[in-house]
Amino acid sequence: MKIGVVTDVHGNLEALEAVLHALETEQVDIIWSLGDMIAMGPDSNAVMERLIDRGAHMISGNHDEAVVSLLAGQGHPESYAHTRPHHEWVARHLQSRYVDVLESLPRTITGELASQKAFGIHYHIPSEKRQATIVEEPFHDILEPTLENMQRLYGEYDGDVILFGHHHPVHLFQDEKKRYVNPGALGVARDELARFAILSDGENGMQIDVRAVPYDKRTFLEKMERYEVPQRDVMFRLFY
Repeated sequence: MKIGVVTDVHGNLEALEAVLHALETEQVDIIWSLGDMIAMGPDSNAVMERLIDRGAHMISGNHDEAVVSLLAGQGHPESYAHTRPHHEWVARHLQSRYVDVLESLPRTITGELASQKAFGIHYHIPSEKRQATIVEEPFHDILEPTLENMQRLYGEYDGDVILFGHHHPVHLFQDEKKRYVNPGALGVARDELARFAILSDGENGMQIDVRAVPYDKRTFLEKMERYEVPQRDVMFRLFY
């Protein structure tokens, strides 16, 4: 049994296709996508199409929820004001069938492998905000990737392996009770690599392999310009 784990695809079709090819080569049985499938990149519709075609088990991220909230007329998070023009552009172009899928997504996912429990979430949500809307800003502020911070965020979660995204760098931490794993953003990085993880049966429990494959970043960046993606200059400077 193998589970492929991706997060933060962010509308980057070229990076996703490279990872899907790698996961097919590795003969993974299931794909988990831990949120932020859409926005930032130019291909939100195509990304959703590929993930659905592959039967990926998806959960929602903050960008997914912010765009859906706009489409539902339920507002936009105040702290995301700087992203609103971009989210409005994504909302105008997002096909209704994918809106329906995103609206139905849960915020967490669980599974068992090698007699261990895996728990997936986009990023930590305090217990008192588990039912809050995105306008109420339920996701915790990003913390630096240290073991202490991972224990603070996820130490009480019900799982042997806690999987998450949102913060784009790779996180790999372990204590005597849990492993804390962020495979790194699949579609957002300064290099030309798309990141993901594979969970499999190991001799001593769940084996976790964090990997990266090259993708056609030039085509991705050219499409950002050709489609005139709003706020792309800021994203280029900060993320790509």
